[in-house]
This record gives sequence, structure tokens and C-alpha cells, in this order.
Amino acid sequence: MSELDYNDLRRRMNGAISAFKTELSGLRTGRASASMLDAITVEAYGSPMPINQVATVSVPEPRMISVQVWDRSMVSATEKAIRESSLGLNPVVDGMVLRLPIPELNEERRVELAKIAHKHAESAKIAIRHVRRDGMDLIKKQEKAGDMSEDDSRVASDKVQKMTDEIIAEVDVVLAKKEAEIKQV
Repeated sequence: MSELDYNDLRRRMNGAISAFKTELSGLRTGRASASMLDAITVEAYGSPMPINQVATVSVPEPRMISVQVWDRSMVSATEKAIRESSLGLNPVVDGMVLRLPIPELNEERRVELAKIAHKHAESAKIAIRHVRRDGMDLIKKQEKAGDMSEDDSRVASDKVQKMTDEIIAEVDVVLAKKEAEIKQV
């Protein structure tokens, strides 16, 4: 029977937070950021590739993203990938450079972005709870098998729950910061 590893549980819970932060970085808040395009994949040479493997993404102005495509044959595929993404951006093609003006956010779009951020937060919390459940199941199995006393089981369960509460609170802090960013722009 495997031993309960708190560090592994914490690492898996922190992985859920990392994924959550990555998803949030893709949400457009009215300010240009090269990381906004990280989630976009371009159909290149017969397989999907991250946009940063077919072009250089830069931010020349606060409300503009510039995408310098390396291969002329990839310009239209890159433009299509950006247009079809959920970011709502309309690239302007200028030779091998795509310019992405970042429009001002209207109130309706702000509310929509906040809802998307909440969905991502809930997904992260669910992933964290799954990790907690795995830990709790292992504790119950060890107690049932006689590898752990009832008191040790209670202490271990409390420790796993406390860790879960801390990590979920961290998700809430990250979400609150992103919401403030969305509303302030």
C-alpha cells in the first residue's frame, strides 16, 4: 500500500493553480499582453503548433500586439487561428506581420470575462478537491488496513483538509485580482 505523501498532494494542488493562472493569462483585459496568445494553436505543416513556434509575438504599444510570422505560407493559418480563438481579436495583415488592435472593453464584455474567470476558478477548485479526495481515500484505506490508527487518520485528514482550504483560498485571491484587473481597465 502506498504511503500518504503530503508534498505530492501539495504539488498536484499547486499544478491546478498553475493551470488556472495560465487560463486567466489568456483572458483579454483591454491591455495588450503577449501571453494572451499563448493558448492559440496554429495548424502548421499538418499539425497544431503553439503560436510562439511559428511567429514572434511582441507588444509594441499598450493596445497593440504584433505577430511576426516567420514563414510566409503560415500567415493565413496564423490569422485564421487568431480570428477563431475566443479572444475576439481581428488581425490586420501587413505582409508577414499581423497587427492585433486591442479594443476597449465594454461593460457587457467585462461581465462575460468575469464569468469566464469564475468558470476557470471553479474548474481549478474541482481539480483541487479531486486531489483532496485521493488523499482522503488513501487515509481511509490505510486506516482500514490497520496501517494507521484512528487518531493518526483524523490528524492526517485534518492536515489534508487544511492544505486544501489554503490552496482554494489562493485560487480565490488570484480570481479576485483578475476581476479587479477586468473591472479597472
